[in-house]
Amino acid sequence: MTGAVPRRSWRPVDGLLLLDKPVGITSTAALQRARRTLQAEKAGHTGTLDPLASGLLPLCFGQATKFAQFLLDADKRYRARVALGLTTSTGDAEGEPLERRPVAVNVADLEPVLARFRGAIQQVPPMHSALKRDGRPLYELARAGQTVDRAARPVEIFALDLLDFDGVTMDLDVHCSKGTYIRVLAEDIGAALGCGAHLAALQRTATSGWTLAQSVALADLEALDEGAAEGCLLPPALMVSHLPALHLDDPQLVWRLSQGQRLALSPQAPAAAIAVWDAAAADPRFLGVVSRDAEGVLHPIRLMASTAVSRPS
Repeated sequence: MTGAVPRRSWRPVDGLLLLDKPVGITSTAALQRARRTLQAEKAGHTGTLDPLASGLLPLCFGQATKFAQFLLDADKRYRARVALGLTTSTGDAEGEPLERRPVAVNVADLEPVLARFRGAIQQVPPMHSALKRDGRPLYELARAGQTVDRAARPVEIFALDLLDFDGVTMDLDVHCSKGTYIRVLAEDIGAALGCGAHLAALQRTATSGWTLAQSVALADLEALDEGAAEGCLLPPALMVSHLPALHLDDPQLVWRLSQGQRLALSPQAPAAAIAVWDAAAADPRFLGVVSRDAEGVLHPIRLMASTAVSRPS
């Protein structure tokens, strides 16, 4: 009789992992594989990449999951491969072919068209998306053969540059705001060129100030033991480094905040989110994120666990 399979031993792990997600798996699958390698109790991601897409996927573990919301609005950068002459049912290479057209486009034709998509533009979300209508994701309706009206939404393309073009396929560097659908951008560019197009490949190269060069490939991570894998994590404080910072040097205020209490300070301009640090410690500690109202009262939003902060005598 074989023995019982031992249960996995999860452990507290805190930090941010910059993962290079491979093509062919979901973001959730990539997260779970990284979590198993780290043996982490708690994990989450800060936005998804489709299975077709590869590249930079920030993953949160332990206390870092508390601050994922502060990365969701970040702009993104992609290397997008756009194949001209073929439209598909999903707007990308995973869809069924819909229409083929001849391609009579040269490099000189591309720049005037690309210029039309720079700056603030309107995009109609695709049917094959996770947006919901009456509680159901649009992709479920699309798979059932249904199409519903979708309102155009504003997005911004900060940069759109041609990297390579072979007469049929172009590689683009796209720097865009949150909520931008790159496959819709590919389709719209193809329509503007008069030949149609779909997104053939996509790689996220940057987000939230981090670049793909700073990431670790999933296969390389899985080759490490849990201790070495933990060495790949960044501290949670880096997730809010773009926020204004407040340093508290009064141990009593530090302790009160660590217990989730509001702090009444001198009146200052309201702020939606402020990163707070314990400046009273020899090695300043990140305490969490607060908001500040017009009276100067700090309201905790997300705080690090208070076990490291002792009550002053």
